[in-house]
Amino acid sequence: MTIPSLIPVSNAEFETFFALIEELADFEQLPRPDRDAKARLLRDCSGEQPIIRAYLIRFENNDCGYVITYTSYSSFLAKPTLYLEDIYIQPQFRKQGIGTQIMKQLVTKALHDGCGRMEWVVLDWNTTAQEFYQTIGAVHMKEWYPFRMNEEAMQQFKDNHE
Repeated sequence: MTIPSLIPVSNAEFETFFALIEELADFEQLPRPDRDAKARLLRDCSGEQPIIRAYLIRFENNDCGYVITYTSYSSFLAKPTLYLEDIYIQPQFRKQGIGTQIMKQLVTKALHDGCGRMEWVVLDWNTTAQEFYQTIGAVHMKEWYPFRMNEEAMQQFKDNHE
């Protein structure tokens, strides 16, 4: 079996990487990143001080997906957490074991880096992904509720509390 590779995104691969992000946005029925977001992504994954790790998933000479990770920290474990922001595999490459192999590579990296856990979120309607994650031993953490403030809400909060 051919094992997929995680290829760090460089400037040369950035357009392919960004096109895959646009595909994921379409799949999730979300707006595509705009030109300014594209510039920030390039800076944040390949600038002088990258804040994310971005990878292309390469399988049999095809760039068929991508992964974005970053590190957060658990104060209770006193260890880093590998946070999986995105994992996307194009539909025609699914059900070939690519996701399992990529998750194995990410878990290996997390353990190598001393991480105490790995975390990510999945959309409530994406039952295929949920079922896959359960088959690899991940658990749905029902006791935690994700919360989010978008940029507008943050500005409004700041303005209202000055």
